Amino acid sequence: MARIAGIDIPKNKRGVIALTYIFGIGSSRAQKVLATAKVDESIKVQDWTDDQIAAIREQVGSFTIEGELRSEVQLNIKRLMDIGCQRGIRHRLGLPLRGQRTKNNSRTRKGKRKTVANKKK
Repeated sequence: MARIAGIDIPKNKRGVIALTYIFGIGSSRAQKVLATAKVDESIKVQDWTDDQIAAIREQVGSFTIEGELRSEVQLNIKRLMDIGCQRGIRHRLGLPLRGQRTKNNSRTRKGKRKTVANKKK
């Protein structure tokens, strides 16, 4: 198993897919990393040489990834909440941010249903 940026990437997958296991690296960025490191995309991780792994590590190190990126995202959310903008308020209330309807759906953000009893006659 190759270890890049503190993450064990799976050895039985192709390079492009394996690099996406790192938070902050998607498929397009993985393709760019492999292209600049001069590693073929179709080669599996277990077939990478030590020189190729070192080149990939160097390329990945130039990006903001993993813990640093997670903390940056959390600071951005906290800033939105502090200034009290619309998105910050929605974050604070645990509701969807981007204009979705909340009457029927949005169970992921709102959580499990809280049933309210009917009025007794």
